[in-house]
Amino acid sequence: MPYPEKIDALGITNYDNWKTPSRFQYVPQEFRDYDVDIEIEACAICGSDVHVVKSNWGRPYVPVAVGHEIIGRVVKVGPESKKKFQVGDRVGVGAQCDCDNTCSACIDGFQNNCIAQVGTYFGKNPKTGFNTIGGNASHIRVNSEFVFKIPDSLETKYAAPMLCGGITGFAPLLNNNVGKGMKVGVVGIGGIGHMTVLFAKALGAEVTAISRSRAKEQDAKKLGADHYCVSSDESSLKQSNRTLDLIVNTTSSLSESDISTIMSLLKPRGKLCVISAPPISETLKLKVFPLLMMGYSIEFSAIGSPSQIQFMLDFAAKHQIKPWIETYDINEKSLGDAWQKVDNGDVKFRAVMVGYDKYFGREARM
Repeated sequence: MPYPEKIDALGITNYDNWKTPSRFQYVPQEFRDYDVDIEIEACAICGSDVHVVKSNWGRPYVPVAVGHEIIGRVVKVGPESKKKFQVGDRVGVGAQCDCDNTCSACIDGFQNNCIAQVGTYFGKNPKTGFNTIGGNASHIRVNSEFVFKIPDSLETKYAAPMLCGGITGFAPLLNNNVGKGMKVGVVGIGGIGHMTVLFAKALGAEVTAISRSRAKEQDAKKLGADHYCVSSDESSLKQSNRTLDLIVNTTSSLSESDISTIMSLLKPRGKLCVISAPPISETLKLKVFPLLMMGYSIEFSAIGSPSQIQFMLDFAAKHQIKPWIETYDINEKSLGDAWQKVDNGDVKFRAVMVGYDKYFGREARM
């Protein structure tokens, strides 16, 4: 008999009715020697979740319990994972749950760029064909390589949003050696952007928050931003012109941002890092000549490597970094309502679903 035989989950069974998630059960893939089973305690909502439930990224299969910012307790450990985890450990799982460990990216330690990477939902195991389901569930079974210990001082509700949103903003800072003396701009002061500001400040950077209006100026200052630039205001842009070494663009849609204008804030030879995950139909158009003359470069970044994720969690605990969150007890209505609030931009700034033990009940435990 598989262990566990079935997992209880809450998510999408009909894309045409995405605002009303439904409860369902599924059989997990066969337990492997390097897997761990986790009983879920909390799962934050990522912008990717909303893209999926709204069919922005297609409709590959149902049901799917979107959610990949997961915190829980280990309840079973494979023999190859016992040196790293023990039953009862508090752990996290992010947007990736497997890789091939043979490609050049994996060999170089960037498993997040693996050509055969498997997402925690909307992923397919290339060997078994198993479709991954996601974290709004009683449990999850994951390759232990993508399971991370949560420091004791980091509360579950604050740790959850870091597993995807946090690392997506933090990894570009690490990749570009951000530290004291660097000037960093963050476009979009929302779910990912506000965490990027927190991390950049903790790394010692001078931070400029960039937004289309002054609506979030006070929030940006509370987060620690040193400067605030309004991208729709010519005088504000002029004040920040050619002052930044690195800009991290966290907005969900590139078509809503004037990338060429934003890049004018970079010093010569500066870099723009795009972490946006827009609808798959969206394209990016740029005027080449200004980029050429200023020696600008553009990079794209998605989530982070396992080593970067564990470093981020330890760093957040050491520097007492706490994302701005709202918590919701998980059930059909509140999950659907939370998806809509995230979609409408009505969450400040990250929604975290809690109460999994109460909702799924003792009978769902392994």
